[in-house]
Amino acid sequence: QLRKRIKTMKKPELLLPAGNLTRLKTAILYGADAVYCGTPDMSLRVKSSFSLEDLVEGIKFAHDRGKKVFLDMKLLDIDNTITKGVENIAKMGVAMTTIHAYPKAMRAAVEAAKDSDLCLLGVTVLTSMDNEDLKQAGYAHSAKDLVLQRAADASEAGMGGVVASAQEASEISKIVRSEMTIVTPGIRPSGSDIGDQKRVMTPAKAIAAGATHLVVGRPITASENPKSSAESIIKEIESTL
Repeated sequence: QLRKRIKTMKKPELLLPAGNLTRLKTAILYGADAVYCGTPDMSLRVKSSFSLEDLVEGIKFAHDRGKKVFLDMKLLDIDNTITKGVENIAKMGVAMTTIHAYPKAMRAAVEAAKDSDLCLLGVTVLTSMDNEDLKQAGYAHSAKDLVLQRAADASEAGMGGVVASAQEASEISKIVRSEMTIVTPGIRPSGSDIGDQKRVMTPAKAIAAGATHLVVGRPITASENPKSSAESIIKEIESTL
């Protein structure tokens, strides 16, 4: 099934971070297939300085160049709040947004997005967390087992895809619907600093594992030459296809 998925899937997409309007435009000009960003109320988490007007302009800039915007919200709340939030996000014209992969939250999100083209992604386990982190948070599962459980729940709920580390991508692809997107943060080129990430993989290995979207942040944004770093990662992606 994995061989069939890799053979038939489209070219993996490169997602680059955009903390403000200038960076959004730069990421697209560097060759990103999509940009991911937060909204003003998430500015402390994503170091975002987007105003609502900037976000609207950024979405138009991306669309005019055939690119996508991924709004990384990581929603988790009561059903009514999830519903209202997803309905409003769908109206903005973004391609993807994220919901923590709790069954009730995902079902509410799917219902709210049913008349739109918005792709809903279930966040399984953050790539900065390992088994010990989950144990301290009160979970009995290993990171891998919890990822697979939540991926199965996302598939059953009708989500468009999941967010997980590339280390789990191969097994995820065996248990979710074949058309689902597998978005993988924690992408680190060989020899690069992993920072606070714990479940990481190189771009080439992530693609081989079945990832459909690679999220690359600090290996580019923290580089002395971001353009060169982005081009190098794009070449590595293209070499695997």
